[in-house]
Amino acid sequence: MSAEKSTNKTSTKTFWQNPQVTKGIIYAAILIGVFLLGLIPMWLTARERAVRLAETHQELKLAQLQNAIASAVIDARRAEYEPARQSASDFFTTLRAEMERENESALTQVQRERIKPLLTQRDETITLLARNDPASAERLSDLYVAYRKAVSGS
Repeated sequence: MSAEKSTNKTSTKTFWQNPQVTKGIIYAAILIGVFLLGLIPMWLTARERAVRLAETHQELKLAQLQNAIASAVIDARRAEYEPARQSASDFFTTLRAEMERENESALTQVQRERIKPLLTQRDETITLLARNDPASAERLSDLYVAYRKAVSGS
């Protein structure tokens, strides 16, 4: 009879009262804790790098805009008006698209306000370049300087 009582006692233990199950749950909790301790620093690093990547992307857009207008200036000074017209057109098109992106733009609000007057010169500048007018080189140089001042803030 004592054998029957001992089997009844062991069979009445619940699943959670089993020492092996309890150990397994503790090990799983520790493993999850260690995983999270490793995950948090990696997440913070990834987040920081994503912010730096976004900043670098904005700087690249501004540099590409400056490169486009500088290319137009150089071509116009060399009397290569068609490539200058294409570069100037690309500059104005990209600049307008950046202005329309508003908060997602590479330009700050202050820079956008400073650049608005430059967009009004688009048609005159493109027309001068289409006519192969040597005055277009000086106009593009002024535009380049104005763009740099607007973007740099000075």
